[in-house]
Amino acid sequence: MARRQKAIYYFISIILLLPLYSCTKRIAPEESHEKKTNFALVIHGGAGAMKPGSYTPEQEMEYKAKLTQALKIGYKILNNGGSSLDAVEKVINTLEDSPLFNAGKGAVFTSNGINELDASIMDGKTMNAGAVAEVRHVKNPISLARKVMTNSPHVLLAGEGAEQFAKEQGFTLVDENYFYTKKRWDSLQKIKARERQKSNKSKKQTSNVILNDEHKFGTVGCVALDKNGDLAAGTSTGGMTNKKFGRIGDSPIIGAGTYADNNTCAVSCTGHGEYFIRYDVAYDITALMKYKKKTVKEAADEVILNKLVKRGGSGGVIAIDKYGNMAMPFNTSGMFRGFITDKGVATVKIYKE
Repeated sequence: MARRQKAIYYFISIILLLPLYSCTKRIAPEESHEKKTNFALVIHGGAGAMKPGSYTPEQEMEYKAKLTQALKIGYKILNNGGSSLDAVEKVINTLEDSPLFNAGKGAVFTSNGINELDASIMDGKTMNAGAVAEVRHVKNPISLARKVMTNSPHVLLAGEGAEQFAKEQGFTLVDENYFYTKKRWDSLQKIKARERQKSNKSKKQTSNVILNDEHKFGTVGCVALDKNGDLAAGTSTGGMTNKKFGRIGDSPIIGAGTYADNNTCAVSCTGHGEYFIRYDVAYDITALMKYKKKTVKEAADEVILNKLVKRGGSGGVIAIDKYGNMAMPFNTSGMFRGFITDKGVATVKIYKE
């Protein structure tokens, strides 16, 4: 009898412990639900057709140096107790001021030979957000997006209205020539030459020429977790080379290119914007975490490496959750990316590994 009671006791113990065991198995060792770091920051400089050999060693060093500089600026802010919003804005300012990336100074040209800039930012604590689109004279669009969030009742302002708001907020507008870089101008001219050569072909084929060239470069973004446990995300871009008709991509669209929620994660996207808009990529990642209880890595991988690929979309994301777990998946051959935690060690990468 005693042996039978002992067997029943062990059986009941196993049944009670099974849920705990399965939960432990689901969460990857590197992605626990305990806070891993006091603060952390992740950045991207665009996803696209970057492969080993695409850049000289000197060019690779230049990109990595700028990404490292941006990470260290964010680290200093967060280490000193600054907010995730401050870190996101200042880090993106650094990338916007560099001609290396398709944002701010390095923005690509439209079909009309001008630069139209988009940006958005979101506060994971309050769920407030701000964005601007088609601005032509704003040196740092991410800073204007933050002003839209904090100093207006709106979320998204575009074109002349956004620039009028910028003036009212004390921004000094710059001449359009500020955004000129020979590399981006030459890229536009190459595409236009191909268009002329292929003028007798379909619009779809012409569009593919545009996208294949543009995917070598990319949008910039940043997500951050601060010491208070607050998340923030921001994205800034010059759009698509040779874009027409006032085209706006996903970067200024909350839920498509940018999203942050303290209950789940902060996300910034880069890639073929039309797909990111159609499928609400940034929000979809947070929704998978919220409703399907996926980890940030599981959710980001599911959207970028599975859903988006099946639908024909290319690009990548960076994401961080409230515990400091990070994800940086991309379905292209490369993505400029990096991260830093409270340990103060910056890690930057370009290609798939």
